Amino acid sequence: MSEIWTNILHTLGLAWWVEVITESPRCTYYFGPFASSEEANASKQGYVDDLVQEGAQGIKVAIKRCKPRKLTVSDEAPELSGRSTTPLFSR
Repeated sequence: MSEIWTNILHTLGLAWWVEVITESPRCTYYFGPFASSEEANASKQGYVDDLVQEGAQGIKVAIKRCKPRKLTVSDEAPELSGRSTTPLFSR
């Protein structure tokens, strides 16, 4: 039942997500969806630990309501990363 509720919240754009922004590599990661900010907050350290283990640096974390279109957004220039990307949000 909890998963159904979370899916409904996500569909409406009311689910909670853990947003992790790293300076190196320059990426934004979204983990979720969660039914509450408390659930997201309880899970965030595991995501941060995984990224640290992978060598990510300059990590900033936010818990927010949103509806990300992509779960990983690279801010690196395409010529540096070898990939073409389109930013989802302007800052």
